[in-house]
Amino acid sequence: MSTTVALPARPVDRVRQVGTAVTVALVLWSLLDLDIAWSRLLELPADLARLGTVLFGDLPFERFGSLVAAMWESIAIAWLGTMIAALFAVPLSFVAAENLVGRPLAWAVRQVFNVLRAIPEVILAIALIPIFGLTPMAGVLAIGIGSIGTLGKLFYEILEGVRPGPIEAADAVGGNALQRLRWGVVPQVLPELSSFVLYRFEVNIRASAVMGLIGAGGIGDDVAQALRFKDFGVAGLGLIIVVVGTIAVDAVSGAVRRRIIAGPVSPAVDTDA
Repeated sequence: MSTTVALPARPVDRVRQVGTAVTVALVLWSLLDLDIAWSRLLELPADLARLGTVLFGDLPFERFGSLVAAMWESIAIAWLGTMIAALFAVPLSFVAAENLVGRPLAWAVRQVFNVLRAIPEVILAIALIPIFGLTPMAGVLAIGIGSIGTLGKLFYEILEGVRPGPIEAADAVGGNALQRLRWGVVPQVLPELSSFVLYRFEVNIRASAVMGLIGAGGIGDDVAQALRFKDFGVAGLGLIIVVVGTIAVDAVSGAVRRRIIAGPVSPAVDTDA
């Protein structure tokens, strides 16, 4: 005679239910509060077609060289800004890692990262333009200062995930604090730190193009001027160069990042010899 065993009721996940309800409520509140004209979505394809005709219907290829030079300036702004950010973010991230310095000091440095990360680069550029004028220097420093917070956060999270074995080995042979970092920490994190610097460089290329819209140098300045004077062909060609240039840099930077993460390729060993 078989005995039927009653299975216990599935426990109710109140946290998930409350979280789902809050998420749905926020979405509905956003949809109602923003007063979006959803009927305009039906007109979007036609509007995009007209915009494409205006921007790309008659491209002035005689401006190609000057726009490429402006795009190169945007890339240079992004690169210098990223290098400035890495120069400050790397040492500060060591002070922000709790496993290296302790919680109180790490917490204080993390708040600095939070403040820098909360300020958009455009706002920083607007604040710096009165000091440096409408020059690429304002864009470089805006990107550099804004990137310190993001890189610093990524870096200290990597540092907190290091394996303790190499650090303990450095301690065992009598290494001081600096030697512990040099031989126990840096070799573990250097590939990932380099990879994130390159990734941030890719992001900053887009930011540097936006810097130009407010006069901080780069191709964004040319596109903004063209739109201001209704020279839509120049604006369209500038947008094409921005897209193609960004994709090209992303592809090269992505390949370099993958190579860094993979490490050096060992030479093939002839097992038949």
